[in-house]
Amino acid sequence: MLARVVIVLALSVSAAAHGAPVVLVYGDSLSAGYGLAQGTGWVDLLKQRLALRKPAYRVVNASISGETTQGGLYRIQQTLDAHRPAIVIVELGGNDGLRGLPIEATRANLEGIVEACRRHRAKVLLVGMRLPPNYGTAYTEKFHDVYTGLARRDRLPLVPFMLQGIANKRGLFQADGIHPNAAAQVVVLANIWRYLEPMLADAAHSRAKDARGRVTESR
Repeated sequence: MLARVVIVLALSVSAAAHGAPVVLVYGDSLSAGYGLAQGTGWVDLLKQRLALRKPAYRVVNASISGETTQGGLYRIQQTLDAHRPAIVIVELGGNDGLRGLPIEATRANLEGIVEACRRHRAKVLLVGMRLPPNYGTAYTEKFHDVYTGLARRDRLPLVPFMLQGIANKRGLFQADGIHPNAAAQVVVLANIWRYLEPMLADAAHSRAKDARGRVTESR
């Protein structure tokens, strides 16, 4: 009898998790947890935080180390079809900048990703990035303007700089000087959470409104 109860409870939890709205993290190595022990990246910390939230959210990390905006645009449709997220955290572009890729291409790719998300009725949180000053003032400013311009054009919530409070602290980076270490992940999450939290409330409200509408229609 006890075993049967446990099985029923497990199935109920699984069903609830499956039906929970999805927060999709769509980024590069900064979100994929490059160089970090399993379970210590900011996305894992986000999962832990959202697991305690009512209503629950399910976090899917579709980030790939080394990803560019071109690669992100190439795979966005398939990713959206697979997970049908309520919210997409778009954290891409850093590798474009570090490789000195054309600014216009980065902008066009990000625009394409945002438009795909909107076609799927997913809300987008755009995560901004800055480049080191050795890339030159003209390029670094144009690169930063990609994020602010897109956020302004499409009225998107924008995390101004993912590494705010970290970038000038060498002790918060791994040996490569590029990827934040485990101690920095709490700060990264805080930078993103400030803009994500209001979106979660809006998504929950919309979900509840849709549910009420379906109940009314079925009567």
